Amino acid sequence: MDACSGYNQIFMHPADCDHTTFITDKGLYCYNVMPFGLKNARATYQRLVNKIFAELIGSSMEVSVDDMLVKSKTANEHLHNLSLMFGILKKYNMHLNPNKCFFRQIPRLHD
Repeated sequence: MDACSGYNQIFMHPADCDHTTFITDKGLYCYNVMPFGLKNARATYQRLVNKIFAELIGSSMEVSVDDMLVKSKTANEHLHNLSLMFGILKKYNMHLNPNKCFFRQIPRLHD
């Protein structure tokens, strides 16, 4: 699975919003969510997904920044593991990019 605009799903701490101020011809603006390009954005996002998926990482999930892999040995177990992952995403109001999500991917064994 792929998180939709991963960094933009993390709200900025209100005190830090002023540090993201930019000027346009219509006025001053600042980001309310973490913009792409901040020095620590990638590490902050990785810490977030590591924390929210901590109970699943290593057993039924692997997470690398905005890419998530759910793994299982049986179809029934996989449905259960997907349900756990989707429950966590819903709890934290995180969204996936459906165009970059792939389901029922069975690894091929090489000869």
